[in-house]
Amino acid sequence: MIFGSVCSGIEAASVAWKRLGWRAAFVSEVDAFPRAVLKARHPETPLHGDFTTIQAGDYEPIDILVGGTPCQSFSVAGLRGGLDDERGNLALEYLRLADRLRPRWLVWENVPGVLSSAGGRDFGAILGGMVELGYGVAYRVLDAQHFGVPQRRRRVFVVGHLGDWRHAAAVLFERHSLQGHPAPSREAGQRTAGTFSAGAHPGGYNGQDAYNDLLIAHSLRGEGFDASEDGTGRGTPLVPVVFNLRGRGGGAMPEADDIASMRAASGGSSRSYVAFAQNQRDELRMMSVAGALAAEPGMKQQTYVAAAAVRRLTPVECERLQGFPDGYTAIPWRGKPAEQCPDGPRYKALGNSMAVPVMRWLGERIRLVDALSAQKEAA
Repeated sequence: MIFGSVCSGIEAASVAWKRLGWRAAFVSEVDAFPRAVLKARHPETPLHGDFTTIQAGDYEPIDILVGGTPCQSFSVAGLRGGLDDERGNLALEYLRLADRLRPRWLVWENVPGVLSSAGGRDFGAILGGMVELGYGVAYRVLDAQHFGVPQRRRRVFVVGHLGDWRHAAAVLFERHSLQGHPAPSREAGQRTAGTFSAGAHPGGYNGQDAYNDLLIAHSLRGEGFDASEDGTGRGTPLVPVVFNLRGRGGGAMPEADDIASMRAASGGSSRSYVAFAQNQRDELRMMSVAGALAAEPGMKQQTYVAAAAVRRLTPVECERLQGFPDGYTAIPWRGKPAEQCPDGPRYKALGNSMAVPVMRWLGERIRLVDALSAQKEAA
């Protein structure tokens, strides 16, 4: 399969679909840092800028057009400009590009806020546009936590197939999901055991014990918004990651009086961990979970306790939350070597990305539906 990617960011689709033997005819991105990541990680793939300028014949024909057009105009944390917003209007440009290139498959992603934008009319216009182009469509909200990463990240995925809606529906809806047996839900703060088991990740994770206390994390932030299902940031902390204060992994232990005051502040609980949130005045307040990651330059990052030391969430941990290999966004940048790549642009690029495991699942489903269709035609 050959695909074209627009609003590519750091290219979750290419990372996810490489295992399937698929390749990109082109990727398209306008922001400087993600473009640098694409050049470093996918140097063999043609890199386009503004995807609205792509014309039929510029690149080889594609089977799939994939893209997650900007979500800020649909997020309830933004101004809700919808399709009238310049960024929201890129969803319509995606349709115009689909009309020029005519791929068999469409895969479009956005935040759940798109479902209610303009009372649902914006989403209806997007689906209606696909239908007018001859695509049968299906859509579903998928949550990354059910695909192997400890992050609650709900996104709307629309799949279109040229000429037949049943192919699109077969990609998104497994048989058991239509029989009233949804995946088991987790209560807030419930653990996910062994998510980062050794060897389970393309980059290879080490130190499984260090992650035994890892809890479900919430949506990574991008463009100053948390881009989550409600878009407000309320109740959507990024990293409910807490470790025992007993000093596993070394590091200086807090003073006994500090530990006592931490426990007292949490109501005298016997739980032996604590997290902190940091505000613009560098003041800390104690929390049982840490707050959402702020990816904008100059904004304070939320903090948490690990191995008895207060530290920030690292870019590598953000890469893992999105399913990328360790160090994927560490590239030479503005005259500095990869090992000195600044954290800010890495946070932002990861916060804007799709989750790799979700994209891999979609690719596997498309491949399966294509194979079944080919078998039926052969019979």
